[in-house]
Amino acid sequence: MKKILFLLVAMIAFTGCTLDDNNDTYTYSILPVESYELPETFTLGETYEIKLKYQKPTGCHLFQGIYYSKELNTRTVAIQTAVKDNEVCTAEVPALSETSFNFLVTNTGSYIFKFYKGKDTDGENIFEEVEIQVAE
Repeated sequence: MKKILFLLVAMIAFTGCTLDDNNDTYTYSILPVESYELPETFTLGETYEIKLKYQKPTGCHLFQGIYYSKELNTRTVAIQTAVKDNEVCTAEVPALSETSFNFLVTNTGSYIFKFYKGKDTDGENIFEEVEIQVAE
């Protein structure tokens, strides 16, 4: 959780960074994972595609990647986006977007995936945790 907080602070600090040669500035944000597809078990040494669905708040939000952190057997996952500053966006909310990443199983035991689900009323991060056992 400290890593997500650090990432959020870092993104706010670098809001003025440019993504292209037009000197446009962007605001970065972390979005919740709406849904995901995981197998029931993993096999040691195998690679699995993990599919994620997320909701962009506006059509102006650009996918920037998957936030992914590792700590022992725990993986924290969220969606990273950027919005060009001063861009006029419509109020229309786009359809759910999809992305995926490949996960290589390198350890025995189990893995815990923590999918970012947003913030609660106190501003604390909410995660949905899923434990997947590794078959040898």
